[in-house]
Amino acid sequence: MSYDFPPLKNDLLLRAARGEHTDRAPVWVMRQAGRYLPEFRKVREDHEFFEICRTPELATEITLQPIRRYAGLIDAAIIFSDILVIPQALGMEVLMKPGPTFPSPLETPADVAKLSENVDVDEELGYVFEALKMTRQKLEGQVPLIGFCGAPWTLMAYMIEGGASKTLQKSKTWLFKYPEESRALLKRIADICVDFLVGQVKAGAQLLQVFDSNAGDLSPHDFETFSAPTLRQISTGVRDRLTGLGIPHVPLTIFAKGASPAIAARCGYDTVGLDWTEDPRDVVETLHVDACLQGNLDPVVLYGGRDAIEREVKRMCAAFRSARGGVTRGWIANLGHGITPGVDPEDLRWFFECVRKYSANI
Repeated sequence: MSYDFPPLKNDLLLRAARGEHTDRAPVWVMRQAGRYLPEFRKVREDHEFFEICRTPELATEITLQPIRRYAGLIDAAIIFSDILVIPQALGMEVLMKPGPTFPSPLETPADVAKLSENVDVDEELGYVFEALKMTRQKLEGQVPLIGFCGAPWTLMAYMIEGGASKTLQKSKTWLFKYPEESRALLKRIADICVDFLVGQVKAGAQLLQVFDSNAGDLSPHDFETFSAPTLRQISTGVRDRLTGLGIPHVPLTIFAKGASPAIAARCGYDTVGLDWTEDPRDVVETLHVDACLQGNLDPVVLYGGRDAIEREVKRMCAAFRSARGGVTRGWIANLGHGITPGVDPEDLRWFFECVRKYSANI
């Protein structure tokens, strides 16, 4: 199914994701539609978090807020949703209080039987598709629209831990104590991820990102054993499905926070996201990663004042350009993780302005 969307006016993000030279680095930030924005907080006064996710009009409004505020400075919109809509589609209750909480997490492999056996993403997650279609229309082609999902390992960890965890003791214990059952659950989640991402492309998403936020909690061996196979399943499955439907492929990004970029780069994605602990020169020259790179300013720099932001953005731009032989090529500027709630929106504006200045090919 195809929709008549307005033509895209700014394809900088898509060209960078294809590894092309660009006049400057395209820039957006993870969680750019979020709590640091007063207009977002105003909407939240009257609406619960997942109510916004499930209401296409509200999700569209939230998605567009940073595009309006930073018009001409930001090169992508990312649909407002949450990675935990997939566990919800599987029949699990997820509350936001204020962080995500699962009242009845998975405790043993026997609990997997409680999950919905067959998930129809159109029925369970159709609200995301409607929000994407609505947002594509209202963007009027200003910037590309990004769709996303959580990676199977990160989703499985939430489903077992019952929320955020510093140690992931319960979910990692599953990997060691119940390895076959863990692989089966991870594959099952990956199957839904493929359906969900393909549905997002059909609804108008022009680039897809997979968030493996808990990747760095696994050793390289365990990441390669448990997470990477499902990340490959997703990248291969999405492309194969799109080919079968006669739909052009869209660029795919993997953000495996804390994991080796070399392993992440072997999972079949066009772009590899880096957190702030990685130096892009090492990633390219030592680890021989040839994919487009995304990142990677430490989000806390945004609290350091204008001088610090400019200094660190200049240093970041120099590192990414040096990694590509002194030019801006195959790089999407971003933070090394999501923006945090206390950031002054005007300091984020300064970040965008500095990226435009210091990433430019002169």
